[in-house]
Amino acid sequence: MFKKILFATTASPNCDNAAQVAFDLEQKWGAKLTVFHVVGMPGRGFSGQSVEDFKLKERVDYNDDYFDWVKEEMRTNYESLMHPDSNVEFDAIVGVPSTEILRKARQEDVDLIIMGSHTRKEEVGATRYRSVGGSTMHKVTKSARCPVVIISRPCTTCWKLFSNIVYGTDFSKPADSAYHFAYNLAREVGAKLHIFHALDIGYGGQLKSQESIEDTLTKAQEKIKKRYLSKMNGFDNFDVEVREGVPYVEILKFAREKQGDLIVMAHHAKQIDPEEAELGSTVEQVVLRASCPVASVNHPDKVVEA
Repeated sequence: MFKKILFATTASPNCDNAAQVAFDLEQKWGAKLTVFHVVGMPGRGFSGQSVEDFKLKERVDYNDDYFDWVKEEMRTNYESLMHPDSNVEFDAIVGVPSTEILRKARQEDVDLIIMGSHTRKEEVGATRYRSVGGSTMHKVTKSARCPVVIISRPCTTCWKLFSNIVYGTDFSKPADSAYHFAYNLAREVGAKLHIFHALDIGYGGQLKSQESIEDTLTKAQEKIKKRYLSKMNGFDNFDVEVREGVPYVEILKFAREKQGDLIVMAHHAKQIDPEEAELGSTVEQVVLRASCPVASVNHPDKVVEA
């Protein structure tokens, strides 16, 4: 299912959790893994070929020797995750991180992008780093033509052992693309697919009656049956759950209960052009709080006919 994977790294400890998942997937699928690092922004004026190195936090001159050094540093850093038969390529470039990651993904025609959320407060200079990494995450998930897996915390099982995929839906059109990804992956690896919908009953606003809630939950069950279960094509390793509450809270609780190894959601929930969509508040909260990887899907290109 995954022949080409792009791991976008900052070459710092912030991405160690994402690296573990990326190298696990490379081994599991026999895929080509490209470890890609945008070292910094190019200098301006008469400074020559210089760059503000994100990792070193200082301006340095760049040339072929500099890039060779950066790639060798990455290789050394991730050497413990590699195997003798690993198909891994290391690459580094100067530029705007989100732009270069998306360009590299298009050039390589990758099936999956893996990256960290870059939001860990315990890191030195985390506030500054969030403004760089967080913005990069938003822009990449918005425009990527393939699913983007975001890892915020250490993965308890990772993908070598995963057996439970949690798919959260809001019945939007973008959610259909996320469903295809979750379903195709579960069917391919024999994992159990947990289809989940959280009914936002309007906390902070006018509360619905219990009778109205029960009626809406029943309709949601029917909608899942018609929209998703009718497309299973004989696949029967799944269950369905519908609950009421704050959507991101309920998704996280459900994923913990099911020991989810992966949460799959739409990049956004509104019926708008994917090119204009921002990362939805629900999926963003799930990304920041989940104890397992979260796959954000924005376009159907790489998932419908997987």
